[in-house]
Amino acid sequence: MAFRKAVKGTLIGGGAVATAFGLSQFFEYRKNRARLVYVEAQGELKVPFKDALPTREEQLSTLRNTEEFDVLVVGGGATGSGCALDAVTRNLKTALVERSDFSSGTSSRSTKLIHGGVRYLQKAIMKLDYEQYMMVKEALHERANLLNIAPHLSAPLPIMLPVYKWWQLPYYWAGIKMYDLVAGSQCLKSSYVLSKSKALELFPMLKKDKLVGAIVYYDGQHNDARMNMAITLTAARHGAAIANYTEVVHLLKKPDPKTGQEKVCGAHCRDIITGQEFDIRAKCVINATGPFTDSLRKMDSQKTANICQPSAGVHIVIPGYYSPDNMGLLDPATSDGRVIFFLPWEKMTIAGTTDTPTEVTAHPIPVEDDINFILSEVRNYLSPDVEVRRGDVLAAWSGIRPLVTDPNSKNTQSICRNHIVNISDSGLVTIAGGKWTTYRSMAEETLDAAIKAHKLSAGPSRTVGLMLDGGKDWTPTLYIRLVQDYGLENEVAQHLAATYGGRSFEVAKMAQVTGKRWPIVGKRLVVIELLQLLHVGRWFPV
Repeated sequence: MAFRKAVKGTLIGGGAVATAFGLSQFFEYRKNRARLVYVEAQGELKVPFKDALPTREEQLSTLRNTEEFDVLVVGGGATGSGCALDAVTRNLKTALVERSDFSSGTSSRSTKLIHGGVRYLQKAIMKLDYEQYMMVKEALHERANLLNIAPHLSAPLPIMLPVYKWWQLPYYWAGIKMYDLVAGSQCLKSSYVLSKSKALELFPMLKKDKLVGAIVYYDGQHNDARMNMAITLTAARHGAAIANYTEVVHLLKKPDPKTGQEKVCGAHCRDIITGQEFDIRAKCVINATGPFTDSLRKMDSQKTANICQPSAGVHIVIPGYYSPDNMGLLDPATSDGRVIFFLPWEKMTIAGTTDTPTEVTAHPIPVEDDINFILSEVRNYLSPDVEVRRGDVLAAWSGIRPLVTDPNSKNTQSICRNHIVNISDSGLVTIAGGKWTTYRSMAEETLDAAIKAHKLSAGPSRTVGLMLDGGKDWTPTLYIRLVQDYGLENEVAQHLAATYGGRSFEVAKMAQVTGKRWPIVGKRLVVIELLQLLHVGRWFPV
């Protein structure tokens, strides 16, 4: 009965989604062709700082002494950096401030996946939800773009979905094939079904009892913190004035000459390192502060209702022997109805995530209950031969998802499944919600809204296909040249190539001579085990 119900729902929902898919593919094709024609007509973008970037002191001087910027972005996460890059490549005079490190918050504490969202597509099919479908479609388009513009920081990753009931095999197969279909020509690799023996061959740690087979599909994996930095550096190379450890103390306002209403015209900032305060004036201020969205909105108006619903997502790091080097695992239905990913990363294994209400804090700490929940779910899928121990948890981190309610919606209690762009009465532009994968399209939508609201002179977005810092000259064999030309250890060369891409040669030139026969240059700053953990993200030893 359950099988018949599932198949019936899949067929009906699948037919509706297939119809929507055909129409949306056509319109997406027309939209992309128009955008590509525009980019080709404009030629290559000018890059003022192809080689050396301005120092932080020079950037701060620009922020202090510029009479007025077109756009000031507050927040140096993926979305804020994306907004700065989108703005500056439209020839808008752009500034960006971040009160901590770039990518120090949620953007460096993700699952490290670039994905469309298999579970959202399932909901779209079962509930005939067109909004969910379009959200998945947009994310799959952005997935392809991100893999293309930062090949040194991202790559396709096969993810296995183990199946323990016969009726689930055609059900999950149909859903994953629909995922491939929605991606269209941007499908990374076609999904496929595995027999029980083949699944265990590829993922030997898997629980054998009652396993009937598995389905493998492909999504993207990336180094989230470095990806964020690449976006920020690309914006700086194109001329954006950026500064970290620069916080907004309060917003600047002035009366509108026509209406007399107070309008946001910049921000009063403080250099956290020196304590110096200064004004940054801008025609438009964009609030891209993630979980701290409401803090900046309150600076605009104390009467503004909160829209952020913070949710903690915890991940743990366990030894690499818990998973194969090149295969992830998806638990599609945890004990509380969520999904858990189990992924190889930097010779370790990442498992997560959770979804629990939390308070907004700059340094969220993983709680023991969340760590134990993840371990419990991991046990359900691993062989009894593999003892999942609390002592194997090497590190953990917690990131705060800025889930939001739409302030323009009548039902203010309902959480928006996508992102929202809101413009206050005083002109403050807020972008909130969304996901890592769609940072670029979110930035494009935000700038489109800001340009319209503030009557800025700018053309369409030009960030589709725009290579990020380090991506242009990268090749899969670049690390070999580092070994041969500079005498670096093979492992160190691979690390540099995968972190800095085409700019890894600049880093290699800074390396010290070891005084040994081999390696010739490149004294390690830290032991490799610690380096791997630090590379994982913002972590806490547990």
